[in-house]
Amino acid sequence: MDLYEYQARDIFEKYGVPVLAGITADTPEEARAAAEKIGGVVVVKAQVKTGGRGKAGGVKVAKTPEEAYAAAEAILGLDIKGHVVKRVMVAQGANIAQEFYFSVLLDRANRSLLSLCSVEGGMEIEQLAVEKPEALARVQVDPLTGIDAAKAKEIAEAANFPAELVEKVAPVFEKLYRVYTEEDATLVEVNPLVLTAEGAVIALDGKVSLDANAEFRQAGHAALEDKAATDPLEAKAKEFDLNYVKLDGEVGIIGNGAGLVMSTLDVVAYAGEAHGGVKPANFLDIGGGASAEVMAQGLGIILGDPQVKSVFVNVFGGITSCDAVANGIVGALEQLGDSANKPLVVRLDGNNVEEGRAILEAANHPLVTLMATMDEGAAKAAELANR
Repeated sequence: MDLYEYQARDIFEKYGVPVLAGITADTPEEARAAAEKIGGVVVVKAQVKTGGRGKAGGVKVAKTPEEAYAAAEAILGLDIKGHVVKRVMVAQGANIAQEFYFSVLLDRANRSLLSLCSVEGGMEIEQLAVEKPEALARVQVDPLTGIDAAKAKEIAEAANFPAELVEKVAPVFEKLYRVYTEEDATLVEVNPLVLTAEGAVIALDGKVSLDANAEFRQAGHAALEDKAATDPLEAKAKEFDLNYVKLDGEVGIIGNGAGLVMSTLDVVAYAGEAHGGVKPANFLDIGGGASAEVMAQGLGIILGDPQVKSVFVNVFGGITSCDAVANGIVGALEQLGDSANKPLVVRLDGNNVEEGRAILEAANHPLVTLMATMDEGAAKAAELANR
């Protein structure tokens, strides 16, 4: 779960990371009141989970409460890369002397943690990595020892901070690492981390991504979820403990196992090039248990997506045999009744495949087309979606 900036700011404050005052506002009137409370120059910032806010007009400086009102009025409702602004944060202004970058994240490739740090912050880190890779320090962090005082200094020195600044930023790095570990994050990023003209180091803009797998020990994280912004189909899938991600295509995908589903997405996208450019509409992994109930839940979610024109069920029978999967499909179609109104292409392989195919052939459901291979199934589903 990615947090909004104001949520990251609040968590930073909880762990002693130096931040500036910030108050959220959902209306221009609330923004004016927030500016009055904070006093002085403020910055009105769009709260959306995407970058490029400043370039899109989502960040404005306001010297008076009335200017804050006008800034909020201009920002609220703004569309920034497909994200409509419904809330702003009115933040205390800062007299910035220098901007830096710091992050700690999960490095899956090396099975460790990684800190990225640069004495040149402010710009998008992807841009910095391409244009000036030498300015971005990459320091591996052992999860068993983490970022202590010595490691924090090592990171700052690797990022070419001058000696007088190393002593200032290193303690902030330690606190940000505490945020990472104690909040079960997969990413903690500050861009920019600034040095003010008064000599203070401040985390001016933060990004935090939390690990959903740690929800069982992070009771407070549920309150951070923006349910209003969650895709309703994804929310419904979460209720059923299904691994579902909505995409923007026309072929619904159901598979058992994340690797198989990922491969199916690729095959469908490739097949779709010959059928009007249709693409996968979702990622849905039903896991090992393809019972009628689970299959009905998965199909119900996919068929509830108006973009879906056809469904490709691609299952490899392992622990759950193909005959059980076939019975699940037949049972799911019975449960769904008239709501099952889009063509299904089914490819079964693996344990008890012949029995599974026989069950589907005997059912002779008008919506179901059996295909022998994944490539053939993908092509047929793409063809049906393009009709």
